[in-house]
Amino acid sequence: MGLLSLLFKDPASFLILVIPLLYSIIIHEIAHGWVASIFGDDTARSAGRLSLNPMVHLDPVGTLALFIAGFGWARPVPIDYSKIRHFRTGLVCISLAGCLANILIAAMAILALQFRAINSHPLAGPIFFVLAKINIMLGALNLIPIPPLDGSRILLGILPEGGQRMLLRLEPYGLLILLGLLFTGFLNPVIMFIQDIIVALIKLILRI
Repeated sequence: MGLLSLLFKDPASFLILVIPLLYSIIIHEIAHGWVASIFGDDTARSAGRLSLNPMVHLDPVGTLALFIAGFGWARPVPIDYSKIRHFRTGLVCISLAGCLANILIAAMAILALQFRAINSHPLAGPIFFVLAKINIMLGALNLIPIPPLDGSRILLGILPEGGQRMLLRLEPYGLLILLGLLFTGFLNPVIMFIQDIIVALIKLILRI
């Protein structure tokens, strides 16, 4: 879902919605940096990237993509993997942190929608619905194991050394492969499948 059409149809709703959506991608990156600090790398903290100030995070292209395509990205937080303790576990946890942050935001939005006063509100209801939908999409997309998505780093932490070398050789071409698969729609069933799993997990946790 793009947001540009909402800007022209309902500017007030756009302004109300755009802030939590931008913070969805910002919190995704902060989560990476915060977990990295737990595993011994303070690079993101030292660079001021654990701040909620949007100016230190936003990527112009990623922000525009959020408005047009319904998903976007912030500037990746700097991580020095040579400083990570318990490397494989740290790599998986750091990479998974952003996706889990988006899933948590989606869960909070879905929980809010269980309250009739919010669900039936002409402004709050659609805003929380879109917030949940986009965060589920962001979480699902980033779990795909294709560089530069988080899923590839999660896979890197799990694979044996031979598999790691193969994945690292793929990394320089990962973005082109990803864009090609997204453009052709090949990844759509995969994204929808992961989204269904995320929704089922949220419903199980919230017991709804």
